[in-house]
Amino acid sequence: MTNFDTVRANLEKRGFTVSVFPTAAEAADYLNAAIDGKTVGAGGSRTVAQLDLADRLAAHNTLHWHARGGSKEEAARAQVYLSSANGLAETGEIVNIDGTCNRVSATLYGHEAVYLIVGRNKLAPSYDAALWRARNIAGPRNAQRLHKKTPCAVRADKCYDCASPDRICNALTVFWRRPGGIPHFEVVLVDEELGF
Repeated sequence: MTNFDTVRANLEKRGFTVSVFPTAAEAADYLNAAIDGKTVGAGGSRTVAQLDLADRLAAHNTLHWHARGGSKEEAARAQVYLSSANGLAETGEIVNIDGTCNRVSATLYGHEAVYLIVGRNKLAPSYDAALWRARNIAGPRNAQRLHKKTPCAVRADKCYDCASPDRICNALTVFWRRPGGIPHFEVVLVDEELGF
């Protein structure tokens, strides 16, 4: 099992609640039990989709999952928001890049709870490495997945800082500490490769 001790300690020093699970299935069980009777929003996170949690949550919550046909606006107003990170530094910084910015904006303010589910493949030793990972691994792979017409999607090798109208990396957020406007902000670490 991956040793999450360092990143967990650093995230907790920054005010985040942290939970660790060996498998995505166990993380999904935990989230399904923790979220009950709420409105739940989620964007197009591949990591969240891989938990195969939507139908389970829908049985006892109201879902606004825009990847499943819900609106981005409803997801942004939900009581609970589920997302992931493009890079997580072992030093505790959480990096996300977004195109329309609905996903990153929904993690910043206004929810009762935000859960960021992060697979071991998203870990990087430092902030600079996490930022590099977000730009040069997560960005190109997500652009390919979304069939965008960008140099990174075509070549799948790095960020080209392009000016394409299909560009999916228009904003960057870095969590230095837990946002003050969200009562419960939890990073769920999973010892499996999830998302990009």
